[in-house]
Amino acid sequence: MNHTYKVLKSDIELFAAALNQTRVYVVQSLGEDMVSVVDYGGTVEKFSPDSVKIAGAYYIRNQFEFRVDKHPR
Repeated sequence: MNHTYKVLKSDIELFAAALNQTRVYVVQSLGEDMVSVVDYGGTVEKFSPDSVKIAGAYYIRNQFEFRVDKHPR
């Protein structure tokens, strides 16, 4: 399956997104091949081993997926 997004998993990936002020969107899995976009994003403002702050809201890292477009417009 060819995706047009990259999932940010590591601290260094989140750090690079924050440094570049890349727009990150937040996704929550709803089961097999089903996801819900929770927030269409903003820049990473802060992150820790447990959470990521995007556009003023905190998201728990093990409950959400953080994605960036591979080919932004």
